[in-house]
Amino acid sequence: MATFSVRFLGCKVSYADAQSVRERLLRDGHTECADGAEVAVVNTCCVTHEAISKSRQAVSRAARTHERVYVTGCGANLEGAFDRTAPNVSLVARPSEETPAAVAGDVGAIGCVQADARLERMRAFVKIQDGCSFSCAFCVIPIVRGSTRSRRARAVLGEIERRVAQGHREIVLTGVNLGCFRDREADYSLPRLIREAGSLPGVERLRLSAIEVNHLTDDLVAALRETSAASPHLHVPLQSGDDDVLRAMGRRYSAAQYVRKLELLADFNLTADVIVGFPGEDENAFARTLDVVQQAGVTRAHVFPYSPRPGTKTASADTVPAAVKKDRSARLRALSDELSRQRWSSKVGTTDRVLVDRPGRGYADDYTPWLVAAEVGQLLHARAVGVSEEGIVAVAA
Repeated sequence: MATFSVRFLGCKVSYADAQSVRERLLRDGHTECADGAEVAVVNTCCVTHEAISKSRQAVSRAARTHERVYVTGCGANLEGAFDRTAPNVSLVARPSEETPAAVAGDVGAIGCVQADARLERMRAFVKIQDGCSFSCAFCVIPIVRGSTRSRRARAVLGEIERRVAQGHREIVLTGVNLGCFRDREADYSLPRLIREAGSLPGVERLRLSAIEVNHLTDDLVAALRETSAASPHLHVPLQSGDDDVLRAMGRRYSAAQYVRKLELLADFNLTADVIVGFPGEDENAFARTLDVVQQAGVTRAHVFPYSPRPGTKTASADTVPAAVKKDRSARLRALSDELSRQRWSSKVGTTDRVLVDRPGRGYADDYTPWLVAAEVGQLLHARAVGVSEEGIVAVAA
């Protein structure tokens, strides 16, 4: 028997992948240990230079404190990202579906099957799709995760039932490009999966991790509106509000199309990813991005200064000075903070359901942050009485 720890860096997909490794090791009879474990698994991220730098640091720290370290995830599949590692570090450059078995096979099973392992968080991230078959000029994901592929719908629904039985109150459907989910043999697309997942007994809240604006079809929007458990929140990547920059990025929509699509969701809480300082972005292009964020009703922008990624079309291009990226990032984050506060203020006096996921804090049905004194894991009705820098101040209703 081995003791182990699992850490992830990056997005919700990385979290789901790390949990798959964790569950496999637990099923094989090994023991999870927060401190002093023999084996460490580090599920890495490489979407930006900062992400791969943090991943390398995490691996180096793990190598100093563990007997064996397994490097998994996107960074492990990026050529050259981990060329120089300690002797006790093993690189697992495999598709995400094969990684749990690869790690477990090397650690070794002891023939002692344990009870099903509960996820660590109040909400369960259920991966339904992986990979991407599009080729955005800046994105390394198709290189490290491969082309799009989907899980079978029955497997997804079965996992959701298992997570509900474990006590998870919220299910988050996650993937690299959720709109590409298909189970053609069983005649499932994302809208049907949403409807059926939301109707499963015990599913109290269902949410999508992200959706591309191109995939915001009438059927998908109807499925979200008609499924009572579905959260009125969508994370819709924008990347830029300038059409010339969008074309250079290889995105498949214009700024006007993005705004028009999101007009149909004015009652939803809308968040977005935005890349600042993409090659060729001038001050006018950035100003248009600020305008589109406001026009589209986005309440929170996740800001990413452009970082060239090896193997991508723009790998050798980085024309915007670092100081300009830093300034634009700060201005966009300031706008994001202002827009968030406006939405939070509009909630004062209203009541919503809040899932408390850490002491004194949780998220409402629309994924706005609420500060309320309640037991972790509780899903309660709360009344908004004020706003702070961290979210909506509330009391139990």
